[in-house]
This record gives sequence, structure tokens and C-alpha cells, in this order.
Amino acid sequence: MVILTLGRIQATFAVVLYLVLLQTLPITALSEEDSNHDCLRSCSWPPKPRICRYEFTVEWSFSMSKACYNCPFNMSDCHRPHCFTLDGVPRAVAVVNRQFPGPHVQVCEHDIVFVKVNNLLINSEGVTIHWHGLHQRGTPYMDGTSSVTQCSIPAGSSFTYEFTADTPGTHWWHSHSGLQRSDGIFGPFIVKQSAPDDPHSGLYDYDFPDHVVFVHDWISDLAVNRYTGHHLSTSSGFPDSVLINGRGQKMEFFDQNTNQTIKTPRETFHVQQGKRYRFRTISNAILDCAIEVSVDNHNLTVITSDGFPFEPVEVSRFVLYGGERFDFILDANQPVGKYWMRVRAVGYCTGANVQALASLIYEGADDEPVTPEDDPPIRKGVILNPVNQEPSETVMNVNQLVALEKKDEAPLENVYRTVYLGLDFEGVNNPIYNHPDYYPSHAVSRRHWTFSSQINHVSFKPPAVPPLTQHSDINEFEMCTLDNTMAMREHCKEEYCECTHVVEVELGKTIELVLVDEGKPFEGTHPMHLHGYSFQVVAMKKLGTKTTVEEVMELDQAGGIVRNFTEAPQKDTVIVPDGGFTAVRFVADNPGWWLFHCHLEFHNTIGMAVMIHVGKDKDLPPKPRDFPRCGNWYPHGSEEPTPTPEPSGAVRRFSRSIIAALLLCFAFLFVKVFFV
Repeated sequence: MVILTLGRIQATFAVVLYLVLLQTLPITALSEEDSNHDCLRSCSWPPKPRICRYEFTVEWSFSMSKACYNCPFNMSDCHRPHCFTLDGVPRAVAVVNRQFPGPHVQVCEHDIVFVKVNNLLINSEGVTIHWHGLHQRGTPYMDGTSSVTQCSIPAGSSFTYEFTADTPGTHWWHSHSGLQRSDGIFGPFIVKQSAPDDPHSGLYDYDFPDHVVFVHDWISDLAVNRYTGHHLSTSSGFPDSVLINGRGQKMEFFDQNTNQTIKTPRETFHVQQGKRYRFRTISNAILDCAIEVSVDNHNLTVITSDGFPFEPVEVSRFVLYGGERFDFILDANQPVGKYWMRVRAVGYCTGANVQALASLIYEGADDEPVTPEDDPPIRKGVILNPVNQEPSETVMNVNQLVALEKKDEAPLENVYRTVYLGLDFEGVNNPIYNHPDYYPSHAVSRRHWTFSSQINHVSFKPPAVPPLTQHSDINEFEMCTLDNTMAMREHCKEEYCECTHVVEVELGKTIELVLVDEGKPFEGTHPMHLHGYSFQVVAMKKLGTKTTVEEVMELDQAGGIVRNFTEAPQKDTVIVPDGGFTAVRFVADNPGWWLFHCHLEFHNTIGMAVMIHVGKDKDLPPKPRDFPRCGNWYPHGSEEPTPTPEPSGAVRRFSRSIIAALLLCFAFLFVKVFFV
């Protein structure tokens, strides 16, 4: 706020100072290519948008490979190009430009971005890249969601994304095909503002690219191995470690020269005493893990979530769920020393007992940490966004945050439609992971039970073609609407149901989603992410260990859900309390087909998703010329053409109900005409 009042001279000075510091301070987290990119700059005021071009090459690689030479016995080798130490455990990884995390993209608000993606995956797997947090207004074809907004990019080919960076804040990019995000295809996407445009610019001195903090759970084998093993056998649902910017410590190495056990290096962050730093944290959680972040001896001032600013709150620690981002300011006001940034898996993953440490090193500090590594006392004070806790003096949930940009109450208060969506793990006989004759769910031992993450007791079946570009090619019998699934709700509680689940929304109307985590059969979390939009979190409450959609609807009808329409924080990813609800609202002014899904990779893959269809085909911007197509095929003119697969699950049963009703009507008319 200081720069806003002092005007353009101070803003110009801030730009010059930033550029000087950018050249003099070490930026170890960025590759040489990333740190030298033309668009990595201080953002000018008034804005001067640039065209920013990037090239992503997607391929398989390996951690602790020959690129690491003698790492970790020679620690400098661990920092060589193309060396991914991870937690020290060798495994195959999918990477972009041979970096982990992938390339650091930093642009200024209103820049035009081109990203050419080359798919060199040796297993011939398709890929798409989603720009998480970018709303793609006017460019819905660039959202990067496989089977929804585009066909996957085939191996050996390329696809160029083009869009405007019109949503400032801390965002990220990641694969939206299969389980690739779990194996390494992700990276930061930071959209910065000029100092006068940033409402929090007066609260910090520095905002460096190497102060982006990527946190996530990590598994020591390929994601497809763990995923299939978890659902078809007894593979663990817990992570093996936690990583900070691709660095952690699990594997131990014995150094024969020193007779000591050593590990791979941790991430480090450098600060100067007396200065204030903006850190940007991003969660790439893939399992049911919440990630708690704290810094020894330091309180943290949290200022934004998912790119949207709110009134600053000082906390001792905060929690991120998959897909969420929080920016915080660290005041380097402690004695010169080395302090630990602690990142640990909590919630359902508490039992895994895994954490990662990064070094926060003051300039002039020696190598001895101020506090011990192991078993520190949990920092006292306020915790933001904890797992399944009700608000108190020391607990703050995200719906209590106060948005800086106050909203006009009228558009959000006059809701066009309220949609209730039940989220949970269902023990139905999923035919993908059970066989009705050989190993049905009721016949196997409890440790082999498969719980399907569903919405309204229905698993999402991705369409064969993207409806955004090939709507007319979709078999309508494969699709179902909210009315269908609500009508079949009781039946689908007992039998497995799947379909291409769609929520239809009129363009320009205000829609409310009431998300209900019914809380069975065990305590879990579901961070729900909406493509193409942000929303206001107008209500959130944990009701108990269990609840139902019907109970929440009754509570709402009785006036038991109090909503905040003017100061509610804005987000694009939000947690739903187990045994409770979260209500979000947004104006549906961005036409397209937008995925709404749980951002835990395993939950999304097994079917916890719906598509939000806003507007009609006529409302869409023109499709880019020669946009790729895909779909089913059978040999035309053959004597026995391949039949269209029969719809399954809820759609099949609902379709049969409609047919039966029509036949009954025809029979009634026949009798009336000929026999009456």
C-alpha cells in the first residue's frame, strides 16, 4: 500500500531495485534457461504486456541417474543439470525439459503466453497440460483437460497452447492425463502484477522466483503401480515421503570414507535479517494427504489463496490440500541462524509419519541449525485451514478469511440454482476392480475392499471425445444430468453406477454448489477444484462424523446454513469437511465445458468428477482452425459394423426407464384409439 500512495517514482525505483537483486542473489531453484527468460521480469506500471514463448518437452527419465554422477557422496553433483535426487530412491519419473519440478513460468498480468508441448513419452502415452488457476476466458480450448476440452497430444507430436495470463497470482501447470502429475509432470506458473496493482506490495520487500515452495507427497514406485495395487491388491494408500521443490530424504547412503550415513540434499532458502519476503506455496498432493507448513521460530503472515488476496492473517502454521496455493510473508526478524521450514503430511496421512525439511538460512549464519531436526514441539498459535476442525481462538478455516475486494451482494444473493453434490467413498461392486463372479466385493476380505470416490453415488466416465469441440459426436446415452443421478440415488447406493456426469448451467446465471462430504466409511478429505472459474466460499461447517445430502438440504431449507455474500474469500480449490459441507457460489459468465473434480489424483482417476456445462455451443468463441479431433471408429460398409457400446451404470438404467415409460404411453394410446 505504501507504493500506491507514493506514486510512480517509487514504483520505478522498486523495479530497478528488483532487477539489481535478481542479478546478485542466488536463484538456485531455477534452471539457467528459466532464469534467463525474457518474461521473468519486474512488472511495469502501467502494464506493458509481452509475448512469452516456451517449449515443453515431455519425456521419461530417472531419479539418481548417471546425470547425478557421485551424488550424494559429492554434494555438488546433486545439483547438476538433469539430476533429480527426490528422496534418494531411484525410480522412473516423467519430466518436462528434464527438470523436477518442471520449468518455472513467470509472466506479468496480461502477457500473451505460447507454450509448445512436445510429447516424447516412450510408452506412446498421450498428454495434455492444464493451466491450474488460469480461467481461459475466451480461450476455453486451451484449458488442457483431456477428453473434456481437447484430445490428448499423441506421442511423437506437438500442440501449442495460446492464452492470456489474465488471472494474477500463484498458479501452476500440470498434466491432466492419466496419473502423469503423480510421476512428475508439473511446475509453477506465476502471474505477477506491478507494485501499484498488488494490494499487498507494501507488506514485503522481496518476491523472488526461488521462493516458490512446491510441496507434495511422494511414492517410491510409479503411480500406476501404486494405484492399481491399491485397488486390486493391498498396496498402501500412504506416501513414502514428502518433497519440497523435488527434494526430500528417505534413502540412506553409507560413506565408506567417513564411516557415516548420508542422505540427499534438502532445499534451501536464503534471507537477510530485517527484510520481509513473499513466499508462494503450491500443493501437488496426489494421495489423501493434507500438507502442513511452518517455519521454526517464525510466524507467517498469509496474504492470498489461489491467487486472490484477503486481509492478512498471522498464523503459526497453515495447511494446504491438493491444488491449493497460499502466499505468505516471512519477516526475517530472528537472530541470524539456520532455521527449519517443516512440511509434514497430516490428516489421513498422519499415520505415515513423513515430513520434509528445508533450510531457511540467514545471511552470515553457520551450518548448525537453531532447533533440532526431529520431534519438535508443534508450534503454538493460530493454524489456518486445518483438517476437519471447527473454528476457535486457535483454528481458522478458509471461509473466515475476509476478501480484500468486496463483492456486490446482489449477483451472488440471487442464485439461479443450488446444486447439492454428495462426496464420499462408496463400497459398491466396482466392475473395474472387482469381478461379479470371480472376486465380487462381498466375497473378498476386507483388506481387499475397493472404495470408489464418487459424486452423488456416480463415478465419472470420461467421454470418448471432448464435448467442447465434438459435442455432436458424443453418444448422448453415455451422458447423465444431475436430475438423472438424483433420481437414481437410492439405487446407486447399492449398485455401481457410472456415466459422463454433467451439470447444466445457463450462461450469466449465479450458481451455488453445496458440497457434502458424507463422512463414510472413514475420515478423508476432498479438495474440489473448478476449471474456468473461481468461486466465493460462502459457507463451511463440519456437522459431525457423518451426514447426508438429504440432511444438509433439510438444514438449508430450515435456514440453518448462514452464508456470507460480500466478504467471502475467493478460491478455485476448496476443502470439504468430512461429515460436513462447503457452499460456493459464482456467476457462470465463462461459456464452456469445465471439469469440477477432487484434486487428489487417485480420487479423480477413479471417478470423483462432474462436468459443468455453461451456456450453449453458440455461446462459445470460434474454435481454432485445424483443431485436433479424435474419437471412436468402425469400418463403414462392413457387413457387421462394430456396434455402439451399451451405456452403463446409471445411464443404462435411466435410459431403460425412459424407454419403458414411452412404450407404456404408446400402449395406452393404441388401446384408446382401437378399443375405446
